[in-house]
Amino acid sequence: MSSARAKILQAIRAASPATSSGKGPIGAQAAALSARAAATRPERVSGPVDAAFLTRLQDPGIGATTERVATLQDFPDAVRRYLAAQGLAAAVAVQPHPELLALDWSGVETHHHIATDEGAAVGLALGGIAETGSLVFHSSAASPTLFAFLPLHHVVAVRAETLWPWLEDYATALATLPQPRNVNLVTGASGTTDIEGTLVRGAHGPGWLHIVLIGSTNAT
Repeated sequence: MSSARAKILQAIRAASPATSSGKGPIGAQAAALSARAAATRPERVSGPVDAAFLTRLQDPGIGATTERVATLQDFPDAVRRYLAAQGLAAAVAVQPHPELLALDWSGVETHHHIATDEGAAVGLALGGIAETGSLVFHSSAASPTLFAFLPLHHVVAVRAETLWPWLEDYATALATLPQPRNVNLVTGASGTTDIEGTLVRGAHGPGWLHIVLIGSTNAT
Protein backbone atom coordinates (compact mmCIF):
# COMPACT_ATOMS: atom_id res chain seq x y z
CA MET A 1 0.00 0.00 0.00
CA SER A 2 1.35 3.44 -0.91
CA SER A 3 2.06 5.94 1.85
CA ALA A 4 -0.50 8.35 0.36
CA ARG A 5 -3.24 5.75 0.41
CA ALA A 6 -2.30 4.74 3.95
CA LYS A 7 -2.59 8.36 5.10
CA ILE A 8 -6.02 8.73 3.50
CA LEU A 9 -7.33 5.55 5.13
CA GLN A 10 -5.84 6.56 8.47
CA ALA A 11 -7.64 9.92 8.26
CA ILE A 12 -10.95 8.17 7.52
CA ARG A 13 -10.49 5.86 10.50
CA ALA A 14 -9.64 8.80 12.73
CA ALA A 15 -12.82 10.58 11.64
CA SER A 16 -14.91 7.49 12.38
CA PRO A 17 -14.35 6.59 16.03
CA ALA A 18 -16.00 3.37 17.16
CA THR A 19 -19.14 3.56 19.25
CA SER A 20 -20.61 1.12 21.75
CA SER A 21 -22.20 -0.71 18.80
CA GLY A 22 -18.75 -1.32 17.34
CA LYS A 23 -19.47 0.93 14.35
CA GLY A 24 -18.29 4.45 13.72
CA PRO A 25 -20.51 7.10 12.09
CA ILE A 26 -19.78 5.87 8.58
CA GLY A 27 -20.53 2.26 9.47
CA ALA A 28 -23.71 3.27 11.28
CA GLN A 29 -24.93 5.22 8.26
CA ALA A 30 -24.14 2.29 5.95
CA ALA A 31 -26.07 -0.07 8.23
CA ALA A 32 -29.05 2.30 8.24
CA LEU A 33 -29.07 2.46 4.45
CA SER A 34 -28.86 -1.34 4.19
CA ALA A 35 -31.80 -1.71 6.57
CA ARG A 36 -33.90 0.50 4.27
CA ALA A 37 -32.95 -1.40 1.11
CA ALA A 38 -35.49 -4.20 1.42
CA ALA A 39 -38.39 -1.75 1.40
CA THR A 40 -37.26 -0.06 -1.82
CA ARG A 41 -36.10 -3.03 -3.89
CA PRO A 42 -37.97 -3.73 -7.14
CA GLU A 43 -39.57 -7.13 -7.69
CA ARG A 44 -36.67 -8.57 -9.67
CA VAL A 45 -35.42 -11.42 -7.50
CA SER A 46 -37.73 -14.18 -6.32
CA GLY A 47 -37.23 -17.92 -6.10
CA PRO A 48 -33.82 -19.55 -6.66
CA VAL A 49 -31.11 -16.97 -7.23
CA ASP A 50 -29.67 -18.83 -10.22
CA ALA A 51 -33.06 -18.83 -11.99
CA ALA A 52 -33.46 -15.12 -11.28
CA PHE A 53 -29.97 -14.46 -12.65
CA LEU A 54 -30.68 -16.31 -15.91
CA THR A 55 -34.06 -14.59 -16.29
CA ARG A 56 -32.45 -11.19 -15.89
CA LEU A 57 -29.81 -12.04 -18.52
CA GLN A 58 -32.60 -12.71 -21.04
CA ASP A 59 -33.69 -9.07 -20.83
CA PRO A 60 -33.26 -7.53 -24.33
CA GLY A 61 -31.45 -4.60 -22.75
CA ILE A 62 -28.66 -6.84 -21.51
CA GLY A 63 -28.10 -8.64 -24.79
CA ALA A 64 -26.33 -11.71 -23.39
CA THR A 65 -26.82 -15.37 -24.24
CA THR A 66 -26.67 -18.16 -21.68
CA GLU A 67 -26.12 -21.85 -21.16
CA ARG A 68 -26.05 -23.99 -18.04
CA VAL A 69 -23.69 -26.92 -17.48
CA ALA A 70 -23.17 -29.22 -14.51
CA THR A 71 -19.48 -28.70 -13.70
CA LEU A 72 -16.56 -26.49 -14.66
CA GLN A 73 -15.10 -29.47 -16.54
CA ASP A 74 -18.03 -29.09 -18.96
CA PHE A 75 -17.10 -25.49 -19.70
CA PRO A 76 -14.72 -26.18 -22.65
CA ASP A 77 -17.50 -28.10 -24.43
CA ALA A 78 -19.80 -25.10 -23.95
CA VAL A 79 -17.10 -22.88 -25.44
CA ARG A 80 -16.72 -25.21 -28.43
CA ARG A 81 -20.48 -25.13 -29.00
CA TYR A 82 -20.53 -21.35 -28.86
CA LEU A 83 -17.63 -20.95 -31.30
CA ALA A 84 -19.29 -23.35 -33.75
CA ALA A 85 -22.70 -21.66 -33.47
CA GLN A 86 -21.14 -18.25 -34.13
CA GLY A 87 -19.03 -19.52 -37.01
CA LEU A 88 -15.83 -18.55 -35.21
CA ALA A 89 -12.41 -20.16 -35.48
CA ALA A 90 -11.59 -22.65 -32.74
CA ALA A 91 -9.11 -20.28 -31.08
CA VAL A 92 -9.51 -18.34 -27.84
CA ALA A 93 -7.55 -16.32 -25.32
CA VAL A 94 -7.90 -18.07 -21.94
CA GLN A 95 -7.90 -15.95 -18.80
CA PRO A 96 -4.84 -17.16 -16.86
CA HIS A 97 -6.85 -18.55 -13.98
CA PRO A 98 -5.44 -21.85 -12.63
CA GLU A 99 -8.85 -23.55 -12.79
CA LEU A 100 -9.30 -22.59 -16.44
CA LEU A 101 -5.76 -23.56 -17.40
CA ALA A 102 -6.31 -27.03 -15.91
CA LEU A 103 -9.29 -27.79 -18.17
CA ASP A 104 -9.21 -29.91 -21.33
CA TRP A 105 -9.09 -27.49 -24.26
CA SER A 106 -8.34 -30.12 -26.88
CA GLY A 107 -9.49 -29.08 -30.32
CA VAL A 108 -9.25 -25.38 -29.43
CA GLU A 109 -6.15 -23.29 -29.97
CA THR A 110 -5.49 -21.37 -26.76
CA HIS A 111 -3.19 -18.58 -25.67
CA HIS A 112 -2.97 -16.62 -22.44
CA HIS A 113 -2.40 -13.05 -23.57
CA ILE A 114 -5.12 -10.67 -24.74
CA ALA A 115 -4.79 -8.64 -27.95
CA THR A 116 -6.53 -5.38 -28.75
CA ASP A 117 -8.33 -7.10 -31.64
CA GLU A 118 -8.99 -10.40 -29.86
CA GLY A 119 -11.76 -12.33 -31.56
CA ALA A 120 -12.80 -14.50 -28.62
CA ALA A 121 -11.76 -15.01 -25.03
CA VAL A 122 -12.96 -17.13 -22.13
CA GLY A 123 -12.97 -16.22 -18.48
CA LEU A 124 -14.13 -17.10 -14.98
CA ALA A 125 -16.07 -14.45 -13.07
CA LEU A 126 -15.73 -14.02 -9.33
CA GLY A 127 -19.52 -14.09 -9.14
CA GLY A 128 -22.72 -12.56 -10.42
CA ILE A 129 -25.55 -10.31 -9.21
CA ALA A 130 -29.04 -11.59 -9.96
CA GLU A 131 -30.74 -8.21 -9.54
CA THR A 132 -28.91 -6.68 -12.49
CA GLY A 133 -27.58 -9.70 -14.39
CA SER A 134 -24.06 -8.43 -13.75
CA LEU A 135 -20.79 -10.33 -13.71
CA VAL A 136 -18.26 -9.42 -11.02
CA PHE A 137 -14.56 -9.31 -11.84
CA HIS A 138 -11.83 -8.49 -9.31
CA SER A 139 -8.49 -7.70 -10.88
CA SER A 140 -5.59 -10.01 -10.06
CA ALA A 141 -2.79 -11.93 -11.75
CA ALA A 142 -5.36 -14.65 -12.47
CA SER A 143 -7.96 -12.15 -13.67
CA PRO A 144 -6.39 -9.38 -15.79
CA THR A 145 -8.86 -6.55 -16.30
CA LEU A 146 -8.41 -6.35 -20.09
CA PHE A 147 -9.80 -9.86 -20.56
CA ALA A 148 -13.24 -8.45 -19.72
CA PHE A 149 -13.03 -5.62 -22.25
CA LEU A 150 -10.89 -6.40 -25.30
CA PRO A 151 -12.39 -9.53 -26.93
CA LEU A 152 -15.22 -9.14 -29.41
CA HIS A 153 -16.77 -12.36 -28.06
CA HIS A 154 -16.45 -13.08 -24.35
CA VAL A 155 -17.53 -16.46 -22.97
CA VAL A 156 -17.64 -16.37 -19.19
CA ALA A 157 -18.15 -19.11 -16.63
CA VAL A 158 -19.79 -18.22 -13.32
CA ARG A 159 -20.60 -20.66 -10.55
CA ALA A 160 -24.18 -20.75 -9.25
CA GLU A 161 -22.93 -20.74 -5.65
CA THR A 162 -21.13 -17.43 -6.25
CA LEU A 163 -24.30 -15.52 -7.18
CA TRP A 164 -25.60 -12.73 -4.95
CA PRO A 165 -29.32 -11.89 -5.08
CA TRP A 166 -28.91 -8.11 -4.66
CA LEU A 167 -26.17 -5.53 -5.20
CA GLU A 168 -26.17 -4.86 -1.44
CA ASP A 169 -25.35 -8.53 -0.82
CA TYR A 170 -22.24 -8.21 -2.96
CA ALA A 171 -21.28 -4.98 -1.18
CA THR A 172 -21.54 -6.77 2.17
CA ALA A 173 -19.46 -9.70 0.93
CA LEU A 174 -16.84 -7.34 -0.48
CA ALA A 175 -15.73 -6.43 3.04
CA THR A 176 -14.70 -10.06 3.65
CA LEU A 177 -12.91 -10.63 0.33
CA PRO A 178 -9.28 -9.88 -0.57
CA GLN A 179 -9.23 -6.28 -1.77
CA PRO A 180 -8.40 -5.96 -5.48
CA ARG A 181 -6.85 -2.99 -7.26
CA ASN A 182 -10.12 -2.52 -9.12
CA VAL A 183 -13.58 -4.01 -9.44
CA ASN A 184 -15.60 -4.30 -12.65
CA LEU A 185 -19.32 -5.07 -12.77
CA VAL A 186 -20.10 -6.12 -16.34
CA THR A 187 -23.75 -6.08 -17.37
CA GLY A 188 -24.39 -7.43 -20.83
CA ALA A 189 -22.75 -6.92 -24.17
CA SER A 190 -21.40 -3.57 -25.30
CA GLY A 191 -23.16 -1.57 -27.97
CA THR A 192 -24.03 1.97 -28.97
CA THR A 193 -26.51 3.69 -31.29
CA ASP A 194 -24.91 7.14 -30.95
CA ILE A 195 -24.12 7.36 -34.67
CA GLU A 196 -27.21 7.65 -36.88
CA GLY A 197 -29.18 5.35 -34.60
CA THR A 198 -27.32 2.30 -35.94
CA LEU A 199 -26.37 -0.37 -33.41
CA VAL A 200 -22.61 -0.89 -33.28
CA ARG A 201 -21.45 -3.79 -31.15
CA GLY A 202 -18.24 -3.77 -29.15
CA ALA A 203 -18.05 -0.02 -28.62
CA HIS A 204 -16.77 -0.18 -25.04
CA GLY A 205 -16.27 -3.89 -24.48
CA PRO A 206 -17.31 -7.26 -25.92
CA GLY A 207 -19.97 -7.06 -28.60
CA TRP A 208 -21.20 -10.55 -27.70
CA LEU A 209 -21.36 -11.92 -24.17
CA HIS A 210 -22.14 -15.58 -23.51
CA ILE A 211 -22.53 -16.63 -19.88
CA VAL A 212 -22.16 -20.26 -18.87
CA LEU A 213 -23.69 -20.94 -15.46
CA ILE A 214 -21.93 -23.74 -13.62
CA GLY A 215 -24.09 -25.94 -11.39
CA SER A 216 -27.25 -24.98 -9.55
CA THR A 217 -28.19 -23.42 -6.24
CA ASN A 218 -30.61 -26.33 -5.84
CA ALA A 219 -27.79 -28.89 -5.94
CA THR A 220 -27.68 -31.22 -2.95
